[in-house]
Amino acid sequence: MNSYNKTLDFLINKLPVFQRSGPAAYKNTLGNTLVLDQKYGSPHQNYKTIHIAGTNGKGSVSHMVAAILQKAGYKTGLYTSPHLKDFRERVRVDGKMISKEEVVRWVNDFQKKNIEWKLEPSFFELTVALAFDYFSQQNVDIAVIEVGLGGRLDSTNIIHPEISIITNIGLDHTSLLGGTPELIAVEKAGIIKSGVPVIIGQKQKEVAGIFERIAQQKRVPLCFADQEFTADYSMRGLDGKQIVNVRMKDKVVFPDLKLDLAGMYQLKNLPAVLKTVELLKKKGWNISKANLYEGLAQTSALTGIMGRWQVIGSNPAIICDTGHNEDGVREVVAQINQIAYKKLHFVLGLVADKDPSEILALLPKNARYYFTKANIPRAMNENTLAEKARKNGLHGELFPTVEEALAAAKKNAGKEDLIFIGGSTFVVAEVV
Repeated sequence: MNSYNKTLDFLINKLPVFQRSGPAAYKNTLGNTLVLDQKYGSPHQNYKTIHIAGTNGKGSVSHMVAAILQKAGYKTGLYTSPHLKDFRERVRVDGKMISKEEVVRWVNDFQKKNIEWKLEPSFFELTVALAFDYFSQQNVDIAVIEVGLGGRLDSTNIIHPEISIITNIGLDHTSLLGGTPELIAVEKAGIIKSGVPVIIGQKQKEVAGIFERIAQQKRVPLCFADQEFTADYSMRGLDGKQIVNVRMKDKVVFPDLKLDLAGMYQLKNLPAVLKTVELLKKKGWNISKANLYEGLAQTSALTGIMGRWQVIGSNPAIICDTGHNEDGVREVVAQINQIAYKKLHFVLGLVADKDPSEILALLPKNARYYFTKANIPRAMNENTLAEKARKNGLHGELFPTVEEALAAAKKNAGKEDLIFIGGSTFVVAEVV
């Protein structure tokens, strides 16, 4: 086993990891993060940051903002989670993943120092410390930081950013964040800080007042991006990119804007990105209209984002998406309904620590399902999933691995059919 694999084994198998083991790995304190930050000399203070939370869309918004900053010529760090294929996806500078050698060096250094420190960090706490320190070593101008879970108690919430963004609020991780949109909104609003303007991506009447009240208490300006910018889907170009017109009130301010993130739900994420650029420019960041257009048209190439309405095959069309909660799945189903196909083949896997009833109720009844499970401890057993799905009128076959499920779907699908793969980030991770 090489040293990088040994390092990954330490990070992923020896430390508590939420993505694998669920709520047991969640820490309800910033204690370890603050100690680690102090031990490494508060590296996040050496560069500017943007902080992005939200139930859905925070990853897409993070990547789009980072792409625009890169096109504007700024050395840009990007911290996101979870990763799909490679741990190093979480930590990038100008779209390039941190090197294996640097991961090994940093973790080895931590392990030596920790003989004296005697800290017991989670996987996420240590990964955030690694990212913040790496961005400082790389002398980035700015780092776009995606919240991992919630906001108030998330390990990333020690930064004092240029702008705080909350994309939207939906029901996800309710066992940790609360069972209502209002409780979840309070947790997400934990990233709102004095002196830092706040952008809320979507104005949702049940939680808008919470954000307004907290922003007022902190005496910071708050805006709802979708009340200022409206993105209208226009058409899909020959290159597969979405072409949209963006209006402020009745005036088109960004005509024929190309998005290479193909999901139609990106139109809901776009206003927060545009408002972020507007506020950055007011703060003195030099971002031209051309930088914005180029960044949005080349986000995947510039930042390496995967799994967002990603087309991975044709004849039959094969599409995957990481949407995994009620709101995310609703958007996915809406887009499936926009596609012309003869038959729909749905490779589906879920996690076991969330109630799947709301998601299963949304899924199309006319599909042939391939019930499966991702190769992680949190995955719902395919037998359990199939049983729950049957109660919602969903029928199909069972497969112990995602690979076998996809192979069966390909075997059964005709050239004019659609194969969709989703339900869990971890199912998508095994096919991209």
